Amino acid sequence: MKSDDLRRAIGEIDDDLIENADKKPSSNARRNLKKWGMIAAALLLVIAAIFPLGIRLFKQNTVETFTAGDLMEGIVPRVRSDAPTAVSNDDATAATDFAVRLFQSAYDGKNTLLSPLSVLVALSMTANGAEGETRAQMENVLGMTVSELNEFFTVYLKYLNNQNLNPNVELSLANSIWLRDWEGFSVKEAFLQTNADVYGAGAYRAPFDGSTVRDVNRWVKEKTDGMIEKIVDRFDPDDVILLVNALAFDAKWDQPYTQSSQRPSGVFHLEDGTETKATFLYDKEHLYLTDGDRAVGFVKPYVGGRYAFAALLPNEGIPVGEYIATLDGETVSAILKNAQEVRVDTKLPKFETAYETVLNDVLSGLGMPDAFDPAADFSGITESFDALYIGEVRHKTFIEVGEKGTRAAAVTSVGAKNGGVPAEAPPVILDRPFVYLIYDTVTRMPIFIGVLNDPS
Repeated sequence: MKSDDLRRAIGEIDDDLIENADKKPSSNARRNLKKWGMIAAALLLVIAAIFPLGIRLFKQNTVETFTAGDLMEGIVPRVRSDAPTAVSNDDATAATDFAVRLFQSAYDGKNTLLSPLSVLVALSMTANGAEGETRAQMENVLGMTVSELNEFFTVYLKYLNNQNLNPNVELSLANSIWLRDWEGFSVKEAFLQTNADVYGAGAYRAPFDGSTVRDVNRWVKEKTDGMIEKIVDRFDPDDVILLVNALAFDAKWDQPYTQSSQRPSGVFHLEDGTETKATFLYDKEHLYLTDGDRAVGFVKPYVGGRYAFAALLPNEGIPVGEYIATLDGETVSAILKNAQEVRVDTKLPKFETAYETVLNDVLSGLGMPDAFDPAADFSGITESFDALYIGEVRHKTFIEVGEKGTRAAAVTSVGAKNGGVPAEAPPVILDRPFVYLIYDTVTRMPIFIGVLNDPS
């Protein structure tokens, strides 16, 4: 890829995507978020499906492989002819801000990896069934009203569907809704219709026994290309609904590392003063990142330039947790947008890590506690129960960074219960904890965001 092409891809936001967006009235939630500034990154939440290459959208599940019954029979996804053709700055700002706040709140001092877009889509699907104060709290945390979330994903998925496909880069997302097969338990057709229209979700009625555990986990394994094998172990007697989002990313480096660029016996310095061994990949990159006097880093594009890996190393004396606390959507956007086109020596550890967390406390702390209370109002999903509430938001991720490229996956389940360009840059040696992202270089929307504290 030519350097001019890289600079154009990473330094600018597509005018057709952002600037020509239809304007919508601002909500209170959005006005509150504007203080974070104008963006760069927002979440790429694509749901359901599968193209043979590149972004894969809206492939229905093969129901015959499940013991569950298909609840989408007779519900045909509707295509809006009047939908805007561009994502607005306001929507992108709100989604980016949610990504950063979620990451800051979830960081626990260990290797942490989230897919904010996977979490956002799962919660957006759920929010379509929320009402009253429960809905208001979810909208405030997610940064957009439910109608704005649906509009955002309708537009963005259509935009992604129109992009050039690349056999060396694959991003696939899928959604499913599972409901307990109880006599008298019915789900509102409007809830299912919206999730079919916007998110391409499949819906299944199942007994919530061992066969359903196997079906859900088989679906998860398939949709993450085997990187994540399961999301549920068992169902409790009061579990009645499970919404699942799965995401898989597989991309080759634009400039792969060579065999001679690997050093198998390098030292990685942990924050507690100890050391561990790591295999490092050495190269010269052409896009250098700076965050004032707080951090330095680099961008390594994947084939085609649409997606890229970015690493940010806090300066000596700044703990990685302290650095994470300083970030917001505007800062991340500016860092990525202002990538400097200069040669920089880099040193990246090969690593593979899996992460799992329950986000109940994080999301409650961000401002939506009612959703986890038996007094929650999810009457937009069903009227069969008086006390439907979220029992657990579980999130699992996986990433493998090597000499050829990157593989990553995420699953989120929502279970419901009754400056100037310098001539040269200093080396960026990632031999101590650092922050990293996989992002869309056109919109600068983070698909994954994480921190590596220990590559072993």
